[in-house]
Amino acid sequence: MTGQPSWKAKELTVGQLAQRSGVAVSALHFYERKGLIASRRTAGNQRRYRRDTLRRVAFIRLAQRVGIPLADIGEALDCLPEARTPTRQDWARLSQTWRDQLQERIDQLERLRDDLTDCIGCGCLSLERCALSNPHDRLADQGPGPRRLLTPAARAQTRAHHDESAGDG
Repeated sequence: MTGQPSWKAKELTVGQLAQRSGVAVSALHFYERKGLIASRRTAGNQRRYRRDTLRRVAFIRLAQRVGIPLADIGEALDCLPEARTPTRQDWARLSQTWRDQLQERIDQLERLRDDLTDCIGCGCLSLERCALSNPHDRLADQGPGPRRLLTPAARAQTRAHHDESAGDG
């Protein structure tokens, strides 16, 4: 046996799935622990994956590649009927729900690119430019961290964390 699955094989070993998908065995085990993929165990306690797990792994990798966190990928996969493998229509529907997240990341990266040599609103006041961009550290009123680089969601999160911490003192 070459380790390469027959095109007729309904199940794949973890090695065959890794070879065919281009994902390390350890990553497949991790995906399984996170509930993103599933296997059955043989009498000899070896994992066997349905062949359509290849599409599921490809879906996971593609979503990760565009920056979607594994928790969000898991939630999306959980929304599929009968835990089936995503179709092209499913991907279109699920990716639409991620469009706003991706746009927010794009906006953040553009701000980072454009402000890389400028004040980021961290409060250090060490750069000459900061006195012009953030006089008297006015951005501190918006919360901790590099205020100009944070996304609106990250701003709200750091603000909430800052408010909680302030209440501890």
